[in-house]
Amino acid sequence: MIQDFAFEDLAGAIDGRRAVIGVIGLGYVGLPLALAAVRAGFRVVGFDINPDRVARINAGEPVIGHLDTGAMREALASGRFRATGDMAALSEPDAILICVPTPLTRQREPDLSYVRATAADIARSLRRGQIVVLESTTWPGTTREVLRPILEETGLSAGRDFLLAFSPEREDPGNTRHALADVPKVVGADDARSRAIACRLYGAIVARVVPVSSAAAAEAAKLTENVFRAVNIALVNELKVVYDAMGIDVWEVIEAAATKPFGFMPFQPGPGLGGHCIPIDPFYLTWKAREFDVATRFIELAGEVNRRMPHYVVERLGEALDRRLGLPLSGAEILMIGVAYKRNVDDMRESPALKLTELLEARGARVRFHDPFVPEIPPTREYPHLAGRRSVSLDAAALARAAAVLIVTDHDGIDYAGIVAGARLVVDTRNACARHGLAAETVVKS
Repeated sequence: MIQDFAFEDLAGAIDGRRAVIGVIGLGYVGLPLALAAVRAGFRVVGFDINPDRVARINAGEPVIGHLDTGAMREALASGRFRATGDMAALSEPDAILICVPTPLTRQREPDLSYVRATAADIARSLRRGQIVVLESTTWPGTTREVLRPILEETGLSAGRDFLLAFSPEREDPGNTRHALADVPKVVGADDARSRAIACRLYGAIVARVVPVSSAAAAEAAKLTENVFRAVNIALVNELKVVYDAMGIDVWEVIEAAATKPFGFMPFQPGPGLGGHCIPIDPFYLTWKAREFDVATRFIELAGEVNRRMPHYVVERLGEALDRRLGLPLSGAEILMIGVAYKRNVDDMRESPALKLTELLEARGARVRFHDPFVPEIPPTREYPHLAGRRSVSLDAAALARAAAVLIVTDHDGIDYAGIVAGARLVVDTRNACARHGLAAETVVKS
């Protein structure tokens, strides 16, 4: 009964906004979640292993390009939010939300090292009456098979002494139409008490909670969302290649098809996949499926198609240089517009611009870039040699110096008219010029 009273107290503390929430990982997922919880009336402690990020957050300095820094400063000024690198303080929160990365290894297998390390940190101070929720995207079964055993090494039992749930993040960096609090939150747990308290917690932060029967079901829901996107992006990327060969504009085709009011959902082709979700998450499912001797051919084929797109873009760029200007790629200077993985963010994770740079330079080209959101390329696991390269000014001299301009990321605020007017050749992988009403003989869609 002591445990029952403890969880009744937790429910009351959530309802009365007396519960303290701990968010581990103050990146693109964790920091917006922490601020949403503060806006909902909770006191929040943010945990991060990066001391520079912790210091900058506590100083109210910008840490994420698209995030409202004013909201972060308001949260700090309220006295209900602080960041820390002291994992020993994890005994303080009543609810601990895990928002750490789940990347792939070089062999494209799940890397749960951040989840395991975080679980070990929590276990060192885990106490009765706390709830732990994993938000990091992973394969179905991770909460039960990986997180739970580490936490139960303390001698405490999930569902009896502490609560354990999974609620996948649905953050979309740079999306101004759907705020975090407006996006329904899927919540799954392997016992009724954990599910009920987790739903109660998120119900205090977001407009709608969607409970499911287990943590694995919630984990699978997140993977399904991203597999759906990956497969459909691969489909339109493949159609782009096919229609290019036929002399048909794929963007015109998609725009026409999208007028059908049922049975069709438009996806846009591009130079390849980037970000923390779509290029990675489907492979968590393919890896887990092998345990059950089940083939995932659609998912793996989609991955192959999307990974080939940078190669296709380089071939198209090489052909355009040869046919339009009589120049080889070798020795040509290429001015890349945008290196972030998507529009209007500073996130470089899995950006196709990195692979494009590597491929172009392997062909002897010289690559420079302009990106108003990325002043300098950060270190990455796969492309450490590109770290430190800096964005150049987008001016007449830069355009005149380049043999071709390659539009990779279609940020708002770029002077596309100036690019079309000043460049000898523009290879546009995002249909940015057409969207801005710009057409010229020098523009090649790719």
